[in-house]
Amino acid sequence: MSETTVMWMEISFNIAYLLVIWAMVIAMLRRQPHLPADVQPLTRLFIGAFGLLALGDTGHVGFRVWAYGLGSLESTLSLFGREIGLVGLGALATAYTVTLFYMAVLLIWQKRYGKAYGWFGGLLWAAGVFRLVIMLFPGNDWNSTVPPQTWSLIRNVPLMIQGFGVAYLILRDARAAQDRSFVWVGVMILVSYAFYLPVILFVRQMPMIGMLMIPKTMAYVAIAFIAYDGLFKVGDVTGETRPAMSTD
Repeated sequence: MSETTVMWMEISFNIAYLLVIWAMVIAMLRRQPHLPADVQPLTRLFIGAFGLLALGDTGHVGFRVWAYGLGSLESTLSLFGREIGLVGLGALATAYTVTLFYMAVLLIWQKRYGKAYGWFGGLLWAAGVFRLVIMLFPGNDWNSTVPPQTWSLIRNVPLMIQGFGVAYLILRDARAAQDRSFVWVGVMILVSYAFYLPVILFVRQMPMIGMLMIPKTMAYVAIAFIAYDGLFKVGDVTGETRPAMSTD
């Protein structure tokens, strides 16, 4: 496959993805005022989580499209008298927002099932805070289109702890409650990491493996649709203490 073909595939997917994810956030916001009061705290968390995801990915994939438009992924912009790489700046934006996204998902789990965080939940919070701090270090080299292997691993380990940890909590409690929709939320988180992990480990040796970011991103879109279908359709929501999503 030629580089030009790969470029246009990425550009087309990135634009389509941003349109879909922002459309989902807007649809959630429009539905929110019409939902029963007991559901709204949970739905607000979903809106916040996917608003963060959409915002960060607008920087991430949006800046990649912008860089392509300028002729190269190495394209820069002048910020406070300093040349900043568009791709690196976008990667920095999404690195922070995805960390906050998983913190929001942890809040969603707690709100959904009313469980105490305990030591394990505390570990997941600590992993998120550690990642937010570690990303400030200059060794991350955010100005590079391909991040340094060592620092990429350092900052992604706590993200893995966050993601796998919250997926475990959701799957554990959703299965116990026969909460089928939330089971699928947990499964989609695991699917996203199944595609993301090879990219972290091998993208420097095999650049084409970066295409796995497409199905990884689609897993997040699937979570948004699952949440919208189960929580934001007014006719599907009952007055139960625990919001009614499809269960078997």
